[in-house]
Amino acid sequence: MVATPIGNLRDISQRALDVLTSVDVVAAEDTRVSGQMLRHFGIQKSLVSLREHNEHAMAERIIARLAAGESVAQISDAGTPGISDPGAVLAAAVHAAGYPVVPVPGASALTAAVSAAGFTCPHTLFYGFLPPKTKQRRDALTPLAALPYLTVYYEAPHRIVESVDDLVAVFGAERLAVMARELTKTFETIRRAPLGELAEWIKADPNQQRGEFVLVVDAAPPAPQSDEDAHDSVLAPLVAELPLKQAVALAQTITGAPRNRLYERALTLKNAADED
Repeated sequence: MVATPIGNLRDISQRALDVLTSVDVVAAEDTRVSGQMLRHFGIQKSLVSLREHNEHAMAERIIARLAAGESVAQISDAGTPGISDPGAVLAAAVHAAGYPVVPVPGASALTAAVSAAGFTCPHTLFYGFLPPKTKQRRDALTPLAALPYLTVYYEAPHRIVESVDDLVAVFGAERLAVMARELTKTFETIRRAPLGELAEWIKADPNQQRGEFVLVVDAAPPAPQSDEDAHDSVLAPLVAELPLKQAVALAQTITGAPRNRLYERALTLKNAADED
């Protein structure tokens, strides 16, 4: 499974070139696109077309080639196979047939966009392409809006305006996001702004509605902590280790909350602990 450049041809790895040079056959999403790339690097190979609509049938033919002792490289038109591109069905079939599946890492619009987005949340949910219709798109986005993860989407130029509008409607205009357009290509654009501002900026400039898009949306902010929750985080360990009055006195010093309220809550926590 060989990653190829998503735009800038200099992003191909030496290992990818070595593999593409050495294999017996290259399975490509579009043989015309891949053939042009291979010719750029002076590589002449037998190409077979493996696309979304023929992947199951082609997987059987490729496994037959493996059984005959041939080596096969799978590439997509750009980026890493199997990530919103053909390749996963083939990889699963090859695993099932008992042959090794070897990744040759490289360019990926997903990792490129996240690396340049500047969000500190350590968790990321990659959704891929959203549904094409507004209702289905909003239905898909709704359960994602409150998640404490970055969410990442691919989008096509003819849907970018509507998709960002739907993100505004579901996530809110103030949620911070990054639009990465035409990554590694001549007109690469990376814009970080609240979703509402991003939506207006895209609408105002038709040039920003062209190309291939990755949208990275920041994680939902943490839910505000109630006074009771905040007090419990201080009270609970104190009540567990100290006499009630001493625990309440220390909690009042730390939180500044009224003593009577803290005492009532401390008593509840102590009674619950005694019952356990």
